[in-house]
Amino acid sequence: MYIDSHCHINFPELSVRLPEIFGKMAENKVTHALCVSVNMPEFPSVLELAEKYPNIYASVGVHPDYEETPEVSADDLVRLSQHPKIVGIGETGLDYYRLEGDLEWQRERFRTHIRASRATGKPLIIHTRSASEDTIRIMREEGAGTDAGGAGGVMHCFTESLQVAEAAMEMGFYISFSGIVTFKSAKDLQAVARAVPLERMLIETDAPYLAPVPHRGKMNEPGLVSHVAEFLAKLKESPLEDVARTTTDNFFTLFKIPRTA
Repeated sequence: MYIDSHCHINFPELSVRLPEIFGKMAENKVTHALCVSVNMPEFPSVLELAEKYPNIYASVGVHPDYEETPEVSADDLVRLSQHPKIVGIGETGLDYYRLEGDLEWQRERFRTHIRASRATGKPLIIHTRSASEDTIRIMREEGAGTDAGGAGGVMHCFTESLQVAEAAMEMGFYISFSGIVTFKSAKDLQAVARAVPLERMLIETDAPYLAPVPHRGKMNEPGLVSHVAEFLAKLKESPLEDVARTTTDNFFTLFKIPRTA
């Protein structure tokens, strides 16, 4: 079985197709999915899905790309994360690719999420793009990793270098690969995936974005995460069963979800 460790099925283009989406998940042996929060105005729709469906979990947080959105305090995140279906803090992090200028507000928002993660013991879901040096630096400064008493977490939709992956893993973080790793142009990322141990790996779709080959260019959905697993199995010359089992085990371990859930 497979688990989609990061998706946005509350987004309108997917939420109107939920029966079909859940049907394709079952067809492709995708048993669970984590619906990830990107801002506070949309957080209720994330939580609603997790409350309604036993195999859907949720996070709480504000994505670094959302500049004109209500900020959230560490206390807010701590309070909201007490819900039993909220298993992570994020997605949070830094993105210097889409935004320019003084981005200190992004760094402060990131620190707020790390502090909430430390207070709750719930892992971080980290987005980093064109900002890996500052991302790793702030993670270390704020004690995000299990090596510093933090809850650890996952580097979601990973596209950075092996050095960044190794720095994150040293702090107890998992590395999550999306459909990007299946793209023909992603040779550098594929080399990283070969080097990351299965024991530190998750798989995801980031749906509705980044559909894996052979569905590239189409709308993504959780059922397609099986293609990511299949590609990684071939890339790492590992049995598909091992990739499926280990990434599933890693999900339950990281997010502290009982296997009976």
